[in-house]
Amino acid sequence: MSASSSGIVAGLTAAALATVGYLAHQAAETVPAGLGRAVKASVAPAAGTSKAPQVKKDPSALPGDSGKGARVVYSLRGDRVWLVAGDEAISRTFEVDPSTVDPAPGTYSVTSRSNSVTGSDGVPVEHVVRFASVGGVVIGFSAAVNESAPPAPAPDPKVRTGGIRESRADGDAMWTFATIGRTVVVVR
Repeated sequence: MSASSSGIVAGLTAAALATVGYLAHQAAETVPAGLGRAVKASVAPAAGTSKAPQVKKDPSALPGDSGKGARVVYSLRGDRVWLVAGDEAISRTFEVDPSTVDPAPGTYSVTSRSNSVTGSDGVPVEHVVRFASVGGVVIGFSAAVNESAPPAPAPDPKVRTGGIRESRADGDAMWTFATIGRTVVVVR
């Protein structure tokens, strides 16, 4: 008799667990949008997963979808540039001030360079490395000649400019690395 009663208990337990699971699923489906994150955050991790806090990704780490070979990589979201040698070694990485017009993600080539010009915002710039054009706006990297001058006001978002600004030291490195034809990969 004990074998049959243990079978009944096991069956009832399985049915109860299935009912609780079904009701939990139904409740999760009807949770208002603002509450869903809190519920999911309190769920225990699945078996085999770590309970350790997730480490934030290093912002200076080269994006995985950035191509291969010698190239310049420009992250639109990170406002960061990497100069990558042919052996995949990063020779330099640095932050930039973005232009008001972004190039679409993709692969480009350096098309022209100018040692010294006046930027579309009237600021003298040097080591201009151009690689794209968007709606008639030329996109390229450059460095302001007088970094010690008071910063120019933030560009008017209504004015379409393509100058991605870097420091003079970073501009020197870009000028040496990004010759005509060098690949430029733009990632989100």
